[in-house]
Amino acid sequence: MTAIVATGLGMRYGKRVALRDCSMEIPSGSVTALVGPNGAGKTTLLLLAAGLLAPTAGTITVLDRTPDRDVELISRIGFVAQDVPLYGSFTVAEMLRFGQKMNHHWDQQLAQQRMEKLQIPLNQQVHELSGGQRAQVSLALALGKKPDILLLDEPLASLDPLARREFMRVVMETAADSKITIVLSSHLVADLERVCDHLVVLSSSRTQVVGEIGTLLDGHCVLVGPHCDSREPDIAGVASIVERTDSERQTSLLVRTNGPILDPKWISEPVTLEDLVLAYLARPGATALPAPRAMSQASAS
Repeated sequence: MTAIVATGLGMRYGKRVALRDCSMEIPSGSVTALVGPNGAGKTTLLLLAAGLLAPTAGTITVLDRTPDRDVELISRIGFVAQDVPLYGSFTVAEMLRFGQKMNHHWDQQLAQQRMEKLQIPLNQQVHELSGGQRAQVSLALALGKKPDILLLDEPLASLDPLARREFMRVVMETAADSKITIVLSSHLVADLERVCDHLVVLSSSRTQVVGEIGTLLDGHCVLVGPHCDSREPDIAGVASIVERTDSERQTSLLVRTNGPILDPKWISEPVTLEDLVLAYLARPGATALPAPRAMSQASAS
């Protein structure tokens, strides 16, 4: 089952294109890393999924429903915005009561227990909290809704390393303890690799890479061999060259494979998620997209 399906999705703000022809599937129960440079359309995609924007082209469905037209769907989506919008004059307890009043399926005990576990005082005003504490309060508000989908827009951007680790620990606990689908947007690929099992890379307002992380890593490798004069060497088992680095004596290629690499001139090494993402972002024309099976069906229906 898929939690989010986008088909030919596009979004314009006047003359500016934020997204164009984006197609992807995000599986239910997955923890998906949403990665891309500033201006790639990550926030726009999350706002569309949350129903806070309506697309100007294509379609997006969340839990088989259209988010910007389905009021009942709102209660099933938790959203933490990048700027963590909270009422600074409210105490933490007042923010939790506000969440309780605004959501029919609110779990007050869960929200309060998270604050107690993180030692965030309920009587402290929000503006007195640290950046990490405010992020945790915002996350508790989103989780208190008992959502089926949790959308996190750059929640780690302004946090110090210790606060980032604590935030990611809560995300990992949430993923382990429930069947919730999580989409986490961030520049910090190393942090995402420990918790995410699915990847979406946006580049130049388009989907560039989509897939299960283990499958993507298995389908790519780094080949190291003697210096090669040919810009596109013909190597059996290589579907495409994503990135190339040359020195006087050797050539290193990050490649997408379509079979075993048996050529003895090339030594094959595994690729990390960070290397994979950076290689694709450095070459916007390169793609690693699955066959649009479910999206073709959605378009036909």
